[in-house]
Amino acid sequence: CNSLYFIMVHVYLLYAYERNEFISAELTRGYFLEHNEAKYTERRERVYTCLRIPKELEKLMMFGFFLCLDVFLYVFTLLPLRVLLALIRLLTLPCCGLSGSRILQPAQVCDVLKGFIMVLCYFMMHYVDYSMMYHLIRGQSVIKLYIIYNMLEVADRLFSSFGQDILDALYWTATEPKERKRAHIGVIPHFFMAVLYVFLHAILIMVQATTLNVAFNSHNKSLLTIMMSNNFVEIKGSVFKKFEKNNLFQMSNSDIKERFTNYTLLLIVCLRNMEQFSWNPDHLWVLFPDVCMVIASEIAVDVVKHAFITKFNDITADVYSEYRASLAFDLVSSRQKNAYTDYSDSVSRRMGFIPLPLALLLIRVVTSSVKIQGSLSIVCVVLFYLGMITLKVLNSIVLLGKSCMYVKEANMEEKLFQNPPSAAPSFVLTNPLCPYPSKGEPAEEGMSASVTTQPTQRDECPAPQIPTSESDQFLTTPDESEEKSLIQVDTELKHGAPKKDLLEIDRFTICGNRID
Repeated sequence: CNSLYFIMVHVYLLYAYERNEFISAELTRGYFLEHNEAKYTERRERVYTCLRIPKELEKLMMFGFFLCLDVFLYVFTLLPLRVLLALIRLLTLPCCGLSGSRILQPAQVCDVLKGFIMVLCYFMMHYVDYSMMYHLIRGQSVIKLYIIYNMLEVADRLFSSFGQDILDALYWTATEPKERKRAHIGVIPHFFMAVLYVFLHAILIMVQATTLNVAFNSHNKSLLTIMMSNNFVEIKGSVFKKFEKNNLFQMSNSDIKERFTNYTLLLIVCLRNMEQFSWNPDHLWVLFPDVCMVIASEIAVDVVKHAFITKFNDITADVYSEYRASLAFDLVSSRQKNAYTDYSDSVSRRMGFIPLPLALLLIRVVTSSVKIQGSLSIVCVVLFYLGMITLKVLNSIVLLGKSCMYVKEANMEEKLFQNPPSAAPSFVLTNPLCPYPSKGEPAEEGMSASVTTQPTQRDECPAPQIPTSESDQFLTTPDESEEKSLIQVDTELKHGAPKKDLLEIDRFTICGNRID
């Protein structure tokens, strides 16, 4: 027993000694961070990048927002005047005679088509009862309305992705040189397809606005809370995916379009509510907290989403300056002497923001909410129209100046004198006007430095060369050398396709893990 007791005491003393040594070592243990300086510097830069994301993102969002506003105001201000000038040219054509090979210029044809689409769809919208739709949606349960709102968001993206192709197909079909072999179904079928698309998209946005109006007018605000929480679900579906620079560019454009559309929907909701309360300004302060809450949640979700996407994919905050320069390049190139597309259509392809359905819905809501009676009301309407024209002109001048500055900072001036970076197979859908210089005219002279002169008439527009596919050369069994080349090409495709320049992404698509 004495021996066992002696061993236990010895073990305890040894344990106490080791414990004291361990505690002393833990208290005095040191390490040197400079031994791994690269890793810690990288971590610090990531933190700084996340802190810079809100500022850089909001700069891009603000620039894109005013681009969308400029395109949106164009539908109300300059487009009616351009349509009026084109119609005057048609009416005075017998007196003036034909001065060229075309009765109307391609841009004037596109303007007239847009005007006719808006007029037809406006009369069709009169058969849709907004009040009946409101009470029909209000009678549904909260969960059903939440599901309906999500379905409407998906449908809106699908409409935006395919709608501009329908409009571009109409513009190109109406302005295509007639000496070419006919390869389309005709202008009239394309026109009715465009009218049907704009009408259906306007009804879709009307249902979205009505659902949002029901959420605002609900007593417990539960539906509004659920719809706002839907924005945070978007973070879960985005931040844990792999994104490249081109994918993030598409997502940024989609967020710009979504933010501008939401602001317009909030304006429609406020107009409808103010009409119901006889334009009482006190009711506007009742809606103001909910409006601010929706806007704040949208901004917070965008900031968090982009911050974590850039963090997980090692993308710097300077990439948003490149995105802004790409959008500015579209605006500046559309003001060239021989521009191949209107800047409003260019914005629609980039962001998926098609202004015709949204403008049609806003006109429908304003005309049903505001009653024009008497000469004083007409004078107020004229003054309001002149004010919108003034706002449009000022906004365009400021945007053009900022765009020139962004393009110069990004060293993209030389690209203004190059051919449009669009692929030849998609020429029919994306280029309503001919982007190629005529014979005997160099490319640099075709793209003039002027940003205000209208496009000139071209004598010829050569047909685009369709690239031949390599698969057409292997209709028989290839030999060993050809098999090796095919295997090499296949392995290159598996490892990754060549990255596109930002200017080559000309169509709005649904954002995914990769854009080829």
